[in-house]
Amino acid sequence: MIEVENLHKSFGDAKVLKGISTSFEQGKTNLIIGQSGSGKTVFLKCLLGLIEYTQGSITYDQEKFDGLTDAKKRMLRSKIGMVFQGSALFDSMTILENVMFPLRMFTNQSETEMQDRADIVLKRVNLLDVHSKMPSEASGGMQKRVAIARAIVNNPKYLFCDEPNSGLDPKTAIVIDNLIHEITKEYGIVTVINSHDMNSVMEIGEKIIFLKDGEKAWEGSKETIFRTDNEAVSSFVYSSNLFKKVREMYLKG
Repeated sequence: MIEVENLHKSFGDAKVLKGISTSFEQGKTNLIIGQSGSGKTVFLKCLLGLIEYTQGSITYDQEKFDGLTDAKKRMLRSKIGMVFQGSALFDSMTILENVMFPLRMFTNQSETEMQDRADIVLKRVNLLDVHSKMPSEASGGMQKRVAIARAIVNNPKYLFCDEPNSGLDPKTAIVIDNLIHEITKEYGIVTVINSHDMNSVMEIGEKIIFLKDGEKAWEGSKETIFRTDNEAVSSFVYSSNLFKKVREMYLKG
């Protein structure tokens, strides 16, 4: 579990995060949603330890991040998988080499052991006979699956995804959503997804944190989001006429 307590982040006089408290549970898909400028990206970077927060605490399985030694921070990072918005594959590496990269960084496995592990996770994301391909030869959906394989190759305890459906067609986006959800359950991972995609919310939003102007304006699940009378959430969720109709149908039946 990841626990966040009274988290603040300022850049000079600009307050970006304003006292966020929440938790992210193991084996669940936890979504952070909100409009552009709501603080989602800064919040995610704080969780990852990429930027220092101004006040508050982040606790990974009862260990406060601030209290960790450099060695323990490195150990924690070895337990974190990350799926970046643009996949962030290395253009000069084959797909196999991309997936093996975290193993080279954090393990002492032999070349054969790393290749065997990479093969397992590539099969898990339904990619066969792609090992020698370069990222430029892969479609957007395939690149996302490679990014997921790379993120889970080291058996992480925590998985972070930044807009994993960005740039994908709706059908492929659902495939990626479901894949992340399945892997979360199978591996018992704490999964945190940064998203503005309401389709993802309704597909896999087991826990949803809605940010507005750097504050946690609402927290709930995909089942409860349609029942909320929170004006900030409603204006975001029901900006689409389609979701207004979905809500009407949901409340009726």
